[in-house]
Amino acid sequence: MQFKEIHTERLILRAITPEVYDYIHNNFGNTELMEFLGLASAEDLAMEKEKYSKGYATHNRTFMLFQLIDNATGKIIGGCGYHTWFPKHDRAEIGYDLRYEEDKRKGLMAEAVAAVLDYGFTEMELHRVEALAAEYNEPSLKILNKFGFKFEGTLREHYNVGGVMEDSVMYSLLKHEFKKP
Repeated sequence: MQFKEIHTERLILRAITPEVYDYIHNNFGNTELMEFLGLASAEDLAMEKEKYSKGYATHNRTFMLFQLIDNATGKIIGGCGYHTWFPKHDRAEIGYDLRYEEDKRKGLMAEAVAAVLDYGFTEMELHRVEALAAEYNEPSLKILNKFGFKFEGTLREHYNVGGVMEDSVMYSLLKHEFKKP
């Protein structure tokens, strides 16, 4: 299988679509799966297999995720993409994370988000990109502000974090508002 990639200055963004997800789970052994997905433990592998068996996409929503691979080392350092994509409505929710502390505060996520937003508005033909974050997640809010996302409101007691219900703040970016960096 050929894997779609987007190349930026310091990153390779490898696409994980429902088709790729099916392919790797049906054709890769545990060791290959762990390597391809950048999983660190048997527990991570078990969680990934459970996610797959329960169905990551449904009849009305799907996903377009990208693994963030360090150009210099080939190491998977995080992810960025659309985990809740409603093709019928031309909208998706973006999410992103860096796994390792040493990769943070280097502008890597801004580099990845720029490429993923461009891909979403051009290739996926999105009209609207949504983002949810915790009110205290300053790095995430900084990314959203950098790309011109607009604050829309607060979703009260929206996420269960360690048994505590926390609020989420909702942001959005419309296609005509996006300015390519």
